[in-house]
Amino acid sequence: MDEVGGYENIVVLQDIKVVDGDLIDILKKLPRGTVDGDFLDAIVVGMDMLIKKYKGIYKGKKRLCLITNAIHPTKDSLEGSKEDQVGTLAVQMTAQGMKMESIVVRGILSQDANKRIMDENDRLLSIFSKKTRSRTVYVDSPISLLGALKTRRVTPVTVFRGHLELSQQMKIKVWVYKKTQEEKFPTLKKYSEKAPSTSKFATHQVMVDYEYKSVDDSSTVVPPEQRIKGYRYGPQVVPISDAERDAVKFKPEKGVKLLGFTDASNIIRHYYMKDVYLFIAEPGNTRAILAVSAIARAMKEMNKVAILRCVWRQGQQNVVVGVLTPNISQNNKIPDSFYFNVLPFIEDVREYQFPSFNSFPASWLPNEQQQMAADEFVQMLNLAPSGKEEALLPEFTPNPVLERFYHHLELKSKQPDAAVPPLDETLKRITEPDLELDFENKSVLDSLCKHFELKENSKLKKSARRLLPEKPSGSNGEDGNGNVSDARAVDSIGQEPVVKIEKIGDLTPVQDFEVMMTRRDNPEWVGKAIREMRDKILSLLTNSHGGDNYLVAVECIIALRKGCILEQVSPSPSLCFCCCFFLNLLCGFRCFCLMEPGPYNNLMRYLYRYCQEKEISTFPKLLASMDVTLISKSEAVDSSNFTDDEARRFLDKIKPEPKD
Repeated sequence: MDEVGGYENIVVLQDIKVVDGDLIDILKKLPRGTVDGDFLDAIVVGMDMLIKKYKGIYKGKKRLCLITNAIHPTKDSLEGSKEDQVGTLAVQMTAQGMKMESIVVRGILSQDANKRIMDENDRLLSIFSKKTRSRTVYVDSPISLLGALKTRRVTPVTVFRGHLELSQQMKIKVWVYKKTQEEKFPTLKKYSEKAPSTSKFATHQVMVDYEYKSVDDSSTVVPPEQRIKGYRYGPQVVPISDAERDAVKFKPEKGVKLLGFTDASNIIRHYYMKDVYLFIAEPGNTRAILAVSAIARAMKEMNKVAILRCVWRQGQQNVVVGVLTPNISQNNKIPDSFYFNVLPFIEDVREYQFPSFNSFPASWLPNEQQQMAADEFVQMLNLAPSGKEEALLPEFTPNPVLERFYHHLELKSKQPDAAVPPLDETLKRITEPDLELDFENKSVLDSLCKHFELKENSKLKKSARRLLPEKPSGSNGEDGNGNVSDARAVDSIGQEPVVKIEKIGDLTPVQDFEVMMTRRDNPEWVGKAIREMRDKILSLLTNSHGGDNYLVAVECIIALRKGCILEQVSPSPSLCFCCCFFLNLLCGFRCFCLMEPGPYNNLMRYLYRYCQEKEISTFPKLLASMDVTLISKSEAVDSSNFTDDEARRFLDKIKPEPKD
């Protein structure tokens, strides 16, 4: 710009070149200016450098990046207004096929700036966004700035181009793109130094090859045509040839078809799987654009979503079923579109059983002070406080794992022996809690700790530390003394021991039952714990001599009652049948289990009939003295049909007079 003049305040530190380590060093040592900057002058100089370097080539690939706070005034134009000057620059930028990213850094330092000048500068930058392929981003923190600097552009590629089939007669031409996709960690390849360093054709790649040899003769190599894949099916391996495997493969027809509509409330958020896709009408196709917009707006108005069956390409071996959600554009120049999320099949769903909060007794629910302390804690960690920009926005938050790796890679390129540097302070704000925020709100944290006092679970700790030299019971071995529960303590620094109880034993059946009921690694543990506790109670009762097991049996009944209330267990027909069948074999007594009350109530009614038949009076009296009743509706709404009065009358009924 020397031939024009007027831009002496702009300094070019480096000519345009491929980014390398030297350029990174220049940016790190970038001097801070001593006077106010004019971002329009910087744009003019940058455009001039690109035009002189590349002239008319690389249209659409030339890119400017402007980083400014835009709080200082720009000089007046010699001809026309500032808006006219920006309009002229925008026309020239479009003609040369240039893109521009404007990153406006605001924050604490811009609080005292002149608002009139800031508004004027924002208005000038918005002209670039409207008239060119430019994007303006406002950031107010180092994290947002780090995320706004997109060093690599991913060219959008369609995953599907074809018809969205609404019916046999109506089809809309659409293009489908991926809206989000996980950025994978870079693949590290094996490198060999065996190749001559002077060779120009050496790739230094390590090639891996496998040989399959016969078991009978290790020197005989089995050729590919004599090898076949096998699939484990139970204890055996089933061989399946490539031809059979190809014949069994599902080969659906390529296309996107509408299956129907449903209320948006029927699609639960945690059903969304994998990546998000964007459905747009075929560019330039007016009829397709109108059709997509009409359907999207109708779905939005009626709060509906569409269910689609998708096969993106010919030869694809799987079918995708997903939900199509309308995306109504707020920009008149951007047409309406859809977002598509993949939904799971039954094999993809993982069910975990947890008790409802409504089943807890009132003493277990938070009081008013505890609720207030929890509300203040949540409000303290609000990422979007009023009057401030939301923190950790996905579009401005970089992946700290990738950022740290590339930073270390840059160091290793200059110093092969460079040590791994400590985590950058900016990245720490992403991966760790804000210590300043915790310090400023110490009273809130203290109040939370005060109202939610943590106590050590002595029962769980006792079970976790129960390590016996003999082989633990619960396994199939015969070396152990008695039936002792398998309790393995896993010690970890700063954590409570993790207990894995596999079976209810004889030493501490109540503790074993409680631990099994809390296991969530498999949904079958709750049912298994209830069945084993029921069997344990029956065994204690039938094998008692002079009532020596009655007290332990009552403790087990109380634990079973509590567990059934918390889990809200409703029996299935198979459970009731198994219960009856087991009791028939054990006692030779035919019982009829009702379906409504659940395993606990079924057991209690059977115990009542058993004690009547065997003329046992001590055990029912012990139950009555400890106020052990049926589970009523007030305690378990979904799994009991007994009112409180009926449960109380049952307690009176189990006090039989002894028969001498």
